[in-house]
Amino acid sequence: MPLYVPKSINRSLNEEQLKAVFRKHDVNGDGCLSKDELMKAFRELGSRNPSWRVRRSLHRADGNGDGTISLDELDELVKYVAKQGYGIN
Repeated sequence: MPLYVPKSINRSLNEEQLKAVFRKHDVNGDGCLSKDELMKAFRELGSRNPSWRVRRSLHRADGNGDGTISLDELDELVKYVAKQGYGIN
């Protein structure tokens, strides 16, 4: 009898892989992640409430308060996301 294999398996990503996910969502190439771009990244990461996660991420990582995550702030965002245990579904 075959073992049960779920359709999607959540796997943890390391910090470099998480950075790549976020960089991929900088679709306009301005070097900053807008709320909309962050929302899409969190959806890809499997967030059940991406709008809440975007607000929390901006609170944690948006050091200059401009409402976006710049490349300088990306490390702080990734540290926060990694602590939350996000992966790819």
